[in-house]
Amino acid sequence: MAKQLLAVIVLCGAVSAAFVNQTAEFCRFLPENDSYIPVEQTSSFAGLTEADFNAVLDRVQSIFGPEIATNGGELVINRLWDNGTVNASAQRMGNKFVINMYGGLARHEAITQDGFALVACHELGHHIGGAPKVKNFMMSWASNEGQSDYYATLKCLRRFFADDDNVKIVSQMEVQPLAKQTCEQLFTSRDEQALCIRGSMAGWSVSSLFLAFKKGGKIDLATPDPKEVRKTFNSHPQPQCRLDTYFAGAICTVGLDQAVDQKNFKSGTCWDAKVTAKGIRPRCWHQPKPTWWERWKNRDQDVESSPDDGIVGGGEISPEIF
Repeated sequence: MAKQLLAVIVLCGAVSAAFVNQTAEFCRFLPENDSYIPVEQTSSFAGLTEADFNAVLDRVQSIFGPEIATNGGELVINRLWDNGTVNASAQRMGNKFVINMYGGLARHEAITQDGFALVACHELGHHIGGAPKVKNFMMSWASNEGQSDYYATLKCLRRFFADDDNVKIVSQMEVQPLAKQTCEQLFTSRDEQALCIRGSMAGWSVSSLFLAFKKGGKIDLATPDPKEVRKTFNSHPQPQCRLDTYFAGAICTVGLDQAVDQKNFKSGTCWDAKVTAKGIRPRCWHQPKPTWWERWKNRDQDVESSPDDGIVGGGEISPEIF
């Protein structure tokens, strides 16, 4: 049934399914694809074991379930280990904050345990990741794709990794040199540096998955996506742009004590280049400068951008990865 469910999902849209008695709204981690990795292909040499799969989701539930409950919601994690779908999704049904985590994604050879945790954080980010959000006639609850990516390394993974010996874990990892260099420049304590590096490498793992679907291309922390959107792009950016977003979240020095906001994209984030030159959301998907229509529409409200952000116009809209 879960595989049939995915077939009718539209990106961060609303669908009415025969097997539910209300409108179900979804956001997918990957654009729709036909990849399917059955449970029979589980291997100790590729992807996660079922124990790893459950360990990640147990921790997500224990950290974020109580927080969501305090705010009147219920975190529901559907553990679809036997389903080979290579994707994940978020769904809002009343007060239920649902994330659907599929075994096919966990079994993919490009996914590490940290990468899988990032995917869970991304789906959680659709629910609590803050602005900017998808706003259309069908829905308004979900943080857009770029923001969900940003939240995953900016807030969620930092909490997920908080009780680990991150210095030891990172010492045993193969680390991208620029991630190590940047994290050590921006953070003073070894623990913070290791947390930054670990989040960056989780983003690298997941971005390698995007390339597997494109069947070509490359990603590099040293060559960020040069495109700049004219207006914030809500759908899936290109792999390099998503990698840039994960890296930005990991290296942002704004602490966990400063929470994101569901309306103001500035709260709890790196947004002003004059204050925090690193860690700002990439312009390949995020454009904080409002259009004339947004300025007029919000003329009596606090606009979620600043006129002196130093944004240069132009650029292209990044398409989905395929």
